[in-house]
Amino acid sequence: MAFDESGKIWFNGNFVDWKDANLHVLSHVVHYGTSVFEGIRCYETKKGPAVFRLREHVQRLINSGKIYRMIIPYSIDDLSQAIVKTIQINKLKACYIRPVAFRGYGELGVYPMNCPVETVIAAWAWGKYLGEKAIEEGVDVGISSWRRMAPDTMPNMAKAGSNYMNSQLAKMESIINGYDEGIMLDYQGMVSEGSGENIFVVKDDILFTPPISSSLLSGLTRDAIIILANELELEVREEQIPREMLYIADEVFLTGTAAEVTPVRSVDKIIVGEGYRGEITRKLQETFFTIVNGENEDKYGWLTHVNSDL
Repeated sequence: MAFDESGKIWFNGNFVDWKDANLHVLSHVVHYGTSVFEGIRCYETKKGPAVFRLREHVQRLINSGKIYRMIIPYSIDDLSQAIVKTIQINKLKACYIRPVAFRGYGELGVYPMNCPVETVIAAWAWGKYLGEKAIEEGVDVGISSWRRMAPDTMPNMAKAGSNYMNSQLAKMESIINGYDEGIMLDYQGMVSEGSGENIFVVKDDILFTPPISSSLLSGLTRDAIIILANELELEVREEQIPREMLYIADEVFLTGTAAEVTPVRSVDKIIVGEGYRGEITRKLQETFFTIVNGENEDKYGWLTHVNSDL
């Protein structure tokens, strides 16, 4: 992923040149990981750029800050409008958006409350997170030796930078071992999620996904897929999933803002189903993409059209 550094970044309410969006090396976030962030996609549609579930993402950003006692000094409306303006000023048709709030420069020490909260929004063109071919051909994943944090160690419901040190360990391990992605187990040894994606399992035409209590981030794409599955009259069960269920599944797929809906081809080198994208995965992909690309009616109000809605 290469950045176009000719663009602008929204920094504490003002647009600055890309290379001028800097922070002090003694900022609290550099030393203690005190940041919360979001990943948001903007799709190119016939009506122009459209952001997927904008306000829900911004609300989750604010909620993540609240969990860490970090009050972001902007409202949902302020941040939503700033995101739209960031897309407009950079003249992007489709992009990935990264709003982040963090503890800045004030003093050092574990106690963070005397450091200011800074807020930044960047947007850039970005393709498929796990590769262009992954959407059809699927990816190979391995079960990571690193587990998701127990609920009394780190708050998994917060999308915090510090939490993703855990994800980085799993991601690096998976790449070194020759996989595209790692699947993490929870503190009880049950399936949790990928390093940056939620997971779904199809068995006997029933869709299974781990519950929030399995130390996972409640994904907005995950939620959308559950809604679309219900629309397609598929049975959805949120329940604990043992590791070995992945080996005998008919289909497995990952969901996330970056990954969108990506089928899994193998788990621990055991082929899933027939070794290619399954029919239920395909149906859910097609339904999802026709909505976010503006080809079908957006009856759930998921899209914010950059040129008209704000």
